[in-house]
Formats: sequence, C-alpha cells, structure tokens
Amino acid sequence: MLGYRITGRHVDIRTADGTMNGYAAHPDGGGRYALVVLFMDVWGLREELFALARNVAAHGYYCLLPNLYYREGKVSYARYNDAGRMVSFDTLPAPLQEQIRGHALKLNRQTVRTDVAAIFDFCRGEPVVDGAAGSVGFCMGGRFAFQVAQEFPERFRANASLHGTRLVSEAADSPHRLAHLMRGEIYCGYGANDRFAAPDVLATLEGVLGGRSDLNYRFNVHAGAGHGYALPDRDIHDHAATEIDWCEIFAMFERQLKK
Repeated sequence: MLGYRITGRHVDIRTADGTMNGYAAHPDGGGRYALVVLFMDVWGLREELFALARNVAAHGYYCLLPNLYYREGKVSYARYNDAGRMVSFDTLPAPLQEQIRGHALKLNRQTVRTDVAAIFDFCRGEPVVDGAAGSVGFCMGGRFAFQVAQEFPERFRANASLHGTRLVSEAADSPHRLAHLMRGEIYCGYGANDRFAAPDVLATLEGVLGGRSDLNYRFNVHAGAGHGYALPDRDIHDHAATEIDWCEIFAMFERQLKK
C-alpha cells in the first residue's frame, strides 16, 4: 500500500438535487492530500470501484467516488459470467441495455457541474483535503473527466479518461468543442478495438488537445484492447494496458497535484 494505511468509508453529500451517496478513501495519520474524483462507468458503484479508490488513496490522495445515479436512488448493476468476471455491456439482453442506458442518458454537463460543486462544498468539511484536484473516469466517466476539466479548469489540473465515450459528438457542448477551456494535463487511454476510439475521433482529439502551451495531452492507444479494458473485474480486462495507464496517471498527479 505504498506505506500508507488507508481509511475507506461510505459518505453522503448534500447537493442541490438531493443527497448523493459515495465512497471516500484517504491515507490515515494526518496530513493533507489533493482531491481525486473517480467517475464511475455506466454500471454504477460497486466493490470493484471502491478498490480502485483505495488504490488511488494509497498513492497519497483523497479519492472520492460519487454515485452519479443518486437522483434515481442507489442504482447499481453487476452481471457476471461463469468465470466470475463482469460481462461487457454489449452481451446483455437488449431490454437490460436500454434500462441501463436510460440511467446514463439522464447525466449531462449540468448534472456533473452540480455534483462536483457539491463535492467541493463537502470537502471543505474534510480537514485532510487540500490543494488542486484531479480526476479519473471510466467509459462515460471519461467524458465527465473532460467536462470537469472544462467547468472547473482552475481546480482540476490533472485529469484522465480511460476508454471514454462520446468525447466527440455533434452536441453543442461535446467535450472536444470546449477543449480550449482545459488547463494543466490530461491523459487518455484508448483501446484500439474500441468503437468509441475510432481513428477520426482520435484525430479530432489530437487536433484540439495536442500542441498547446497551456495543456499537456498524453495518450496511449493499446493494441488489442477493447472497450472497458481498464476495469479489473471485466471479462476483457487488459492488465498490461491498464498498468501503462496508471503509470501515466500517477506521474501526471505527481507533477500537478503534489507541487
């Protein structure tokens, strides 16, 4: 655990829309630590993500994992195959896909802005939180990592999107259209076999994120990796690709959040 004893606990956060439950993990023994928000994927909160939050905390950060579905309750899905691995979304029956997708489609830039503002308020009452903030998001959470970097650029200085979805779309507030608002650093991990990381999408992102003096953009396209590769319980988890991602992410956090 990198020399830190970790406290992990479930928390409730007041927002303008109700009470958002979540999970917080941070080192024991005093000190103050930069905030890292972990943005969930479409499946919702579960032990797999709690363990990831504890791993982030073990590197010397206060990691907060919010339940972004709280407006509809404590929604969470987990479907496993015979080998005990979480199955990929595309293998689910169509009605269940639509049910899960329905929850996800209710989340947008405005809900993320509201929820992160509430997280900031909550953290003012947490004496161990200090300094700049970072984020890591998976799948739809990768899109939210872009959005918080755009909505709160002075606070979120180090952000990571792993197999992010709809990073480039026709929407007026598509993440790529507001990339000029981002500062600090962003890291993206893409699966070469992920339909959400098609070559034209990656080219568009390189065009708006790369070559800037006010933003450092780093990325890896992992050969053979598909959508969801970075989640350790997933049936298509790619351990080697994920290790590369986390090395990049923690190096970015070290540069931006531990100054």
